[in-house]
Amino acid sequence: MDLFEQAQNQYEDSTQPLAEQLRPKDFEDFVGQAHALGPGTALRKNIETGWIQNLILWGPPGSGKTTFAHLLAEKIDSEFVTVNAVDTGAKKLRELGQQARDRRLQFRRKTMLFIDEIHRLNKAQQDVLLPFAEKGDFVLVGATTENPSYELNSALLSRCRLVVFRPHTREDLARLMKRAAERLSVPLDELLTSEAQEDLCERASGDARRLINWFEQIASVAQLKAEGINWPVGRDQLSQVIETAGISYDKNSDEHYNCVSAFIKSVRGSDPDAALYYLARMLRGGEDPVFIARRLVILASEDIGNADPRAITVAVSGLQAVELIGMPEARISLAQVTTYLSSAPKSNRAYVGLEKAFKVVDKTGALPIPLALRSSRTQAMRDLGYGKDYVYTHDAPKGWARQQYLPESVKAEKFYEPVDRGFEKTILQYLAWLRE
Repeated sequence: MDLFEQAQNQYEDSTQPLAEQLRPKDFEDFVGQAHALGPGTALRKNIETGWIQNLILWGPPGSGKTTFAHLLAEKIDSEFVTVNAVDTGAKKLRELGQQARDRRLQFRRKTMLFIDEIHRLNKAQQDVLLPFAEKGDFVLVGATTENPSYELNSALLSRCRLVVFRPHTREDLARLMKRAAERLSVPLDELLTSEAQEDLCERASGDARRLINWFEQIASVAQLKAEGINWPVGRDQLSQVIETAGISYDKNSDEHYNCVSAFIKSVRGSDPDAALYYLARMLRGGEDPVFIARRLVILASEDIGNADPRAITVAVSGLQAVELIGMPEARISLAQVTTYLSSAPKSNRAYVGLEKAFKVVDKTGALPIPLALRSSRTQAMRDLGYGKDYVYTHDAPKGWARQQYLPESVKAEKFYEPVDRGFEKTILQYLAWLRE
């Protein structure tokens, strides 16, 4: 490399975003993911011996998936081809596969095809990859923030090794922040107090890219000597020099489903504090309040049921209130419904009973209905015995008559078995009284 090329490379490095400048050059400098990529792990040993299989890298944004792919391509000395699933199609993928095959057969040259956001490929596009990956025309490395078992077809998954990337720890992020300061030749302690450094790592929520971008922004503000800011920046001034931290929540991602799941399970588990926490996270993340209210209506019947029959009324009223008034006031109605349902006695016996009934119906089909229960609105029906011997319950003692309601072959089945709590305890006692 001559002096001109060296100067050109240095210029290009200095004009790149800081996150790009900090990409490690070898695995020894790679931060995080020690559980999967650290020395002695199976994948690391495979990389060191040059044997690489197709990989799916699954993890949150900023966890190092793209950085790992770049390092891997250099390690195995391959042609590095990268595409984003959003910008490609089946035709383009087929062309890349054929080019990789030609490269392998004609020049004995390996190809690594890195597909970012691979979960965005449809089934037909995923199928295009199969023959090339299977024959070793390229090493496929796909990166995704979504659960591969939901988004990728089983044929493609079976040909790939899944590597799970975890959010960076605070220790990982602290190391990266120190490297960023060194790269910019800025004393870290002159930019941020130790408390602010900890807070910045906390706000990044395990996302290294987010942390580095914020740090670069702070360094830029320091260089401009903005007025009204005391250096080093303390915890109370962080929001002045970076954009307000966004909650890590994407309505199309696993985080969405995880948060909704945690919310419902907290309400079901009668923990109003946890339920309010996850409600706040969802609302701060931009979740549709109507979606939340509808889930609460479902929960009121499925998980509370007759233990508190008012729960469904409260939940439906909450849904109507949310639809009527909208945000931000709707949050108050959601909080009321959430805390009421969280604090209500629980029973799933109505739901469980219906599921039992479904199983019996699916197994036995349309069994003959007892003649006494059949409609007898015409003389022809009455002549066939329809409605015969039916006892009108209001004319019977207790307002209940001992007669057979279920079909003969399933008359011993018990579908609804109330629990001994809440209003269902009263129902349980009432049913026992009837059958004395």
